[in-house]
Amino acid sequence: MYREVSVIEIREVLRIWLLGVGLRVVAARAGVDRKTARSYVEAAVAAGLDREGGVDQLSDELIGAVVSVVRPDRPQGHGSAWESLCASHDQITGWVKDGLTVVKIGDLLARRGVIVPQRTLHRYCAERTAYRGRRGATVPIADGDPGVECQIDFARMGMVFDSVTGRRRVVHALIFTAVYSRHMFVWLTFAQTLEALIDGCEAAWRFFGGVFKVLIPDNMSAIVAQCDSVSPRFTVGWLEYAQARGFLTDPARVAHPQDKPRVERMVQYVRNNFFAGEDFADLADAQARAQAWCAEKAGQRIHGTTCARPAMVFAETEAALLLPAPAQPYAVPIYAQVKVHRDFHVQVGKALYSIPEHYRGQTISVRADGELVKMYHRGQLVKTHPRQPPGGRSTDPVDLPAEKTGYAMRDLTRLIGTAAAHGPNVGIYAERLLDHDLPWTRMRQVYRLLGLVKRYGAAPTDTACGRALDLDVVSVAKIATMLERATENAEAPPPRAASGLAPARFARDPGEYRTNTSAPRPDWMTVIDGGALNEDGQEQLW
Repeated sequence: MYREVSVIEIREVLRIWLLGVGLRVVAARAGVDRKTARSYVEAAVAAGLDREGGVDQLSDELIGAVVSVVRPDRPQGHGSAWESLCASHDQITGWVKDGLTVVKIGDLLARRGVIVPQRTLHRYCAERTAYRGRRGATVPIADGDPGVECQIDFARMGMVFDSVTGRRRVVHALIFTAVYSRHMFVWLTFAQTLEALIDGCEAAWRFFGGVFKVLIPDNMSAIVAQCDSVSPRFTVGWLEYAQARGFLTDPARVAHPQDKPRVERMVQYVRNNFFAGEDFADLADAQARAQAWCAEKAGQRIHGTTCARPAMVFAETEAALLLPAPAQPYAVPIYAQVKVHRDFHVQVGKALYSIPEHYRGQTISVRADGELVKMYHRGQLVKTHPRQPPGGRSTDPVDLPAEKTGYAMRDLTRLIGTAAAHGPNVGIYAERLLDHDLPWTRMRQVYRLLGLVKRYGAAPTDTACGRALDLDVVSVAKIATMLERATENAEAPPPRAASGLAPARFARDPGEYRTNTSAPRPDWMTVIDGGALNEDGQEQLW
């Protein structure tokens, strides 16, 4: 990079040369390059400088003549490339206002035949235009009061073995840095979800022994739902956690890491001093070693800015000013927007919960913690259920339609009462149908009986059930046949008379049957000799 040699330096080069030393010594003593020293000495000799004449020769006129010879094309202290940029100043200024980068501006200038080094173009834009690069001016921010602010940030570390999945995964470090003391805590995690973030915060409060009053994160999605430099909107889960622990959240602006410089500066320190070169067995081993590192190494080092040990400063100035540490662990609730299915249930955490029937098809807000599931519609609490495990179900019969409650809940008493409302015989017949070891397997028959009531009317069905009960016939199909043929009111046939009937053809007198062994055998049951025996020794019948 070009460095302009001042007039004093030129005078010093010539003064040392007049002492009679060589150019190497002249350059070393004046702090310039040897070639630069030779250029100025040669120009001064050509302008009349005599080595035997003394230092009185080094007048302003002589120095001016030397400069005009050595730097004839740098009247403003810049080279030809800079002067070519000055000729295109207006165009460069317009491009900077349009938001073009230095690289793009260089490409556009090259198309116009102006080819300059990128570094020269960058210096020109920074000095002569409104360009503000990444290395713009900055000011240090005051640390604030002790025990108030803590800055947090996620940073990618590397690969660590995950004992759950059995493979190596990328691990991230959630870094907490106390603004005043610079004391820090590192929480390692495979995810950047709300659950992982809250777990890290809970571990940090245990490490620090309390809760900071203000947390300064970036705009991570688990915390900020809608970014805004003045009025950001936080996620429901994070907002409720902040309320439970009593701290406020002041997120940094988007793409403004300088809003949380304390923790940003610690990212490289954690990555290079703690994680790099280490071999961790798994995440639990890495976390245990990270906590020990924070307490014994990072906390006991001499900080470059404060020139003190962060752990000692924290213990002396901040520890007593923190909010009380949580006594109980925080159970992260589930927040969801769910749609009520047509079966009047919603699914939360792989479990089903009923909701009043008039909310069917609508979207409701749900909050589920370890004990309760609360459902809200337009800000109003509409239903509460006890929390169920995955695969479970909690159904309130009041939420279901009245005509479907008995079937859905297998309420036999309710079903019998519904049948009895159409007639006493219908109720008794329904009760007889359900008289079974597995009564709910017979509920369809009762519902078919109720369908017959709806089709043929309550009175005919009740009469048919009464006739069937008299005959001890328990069959819905028989009731349906009777109603279809309209025979429920037909007179029953008279009973058959016990006497006056003709004897059957093969009827026998009861006396013919021997009831004991002492009675003589009837003649018609005596075997008659049929003749000689056949070849097999059996009696022939003819």
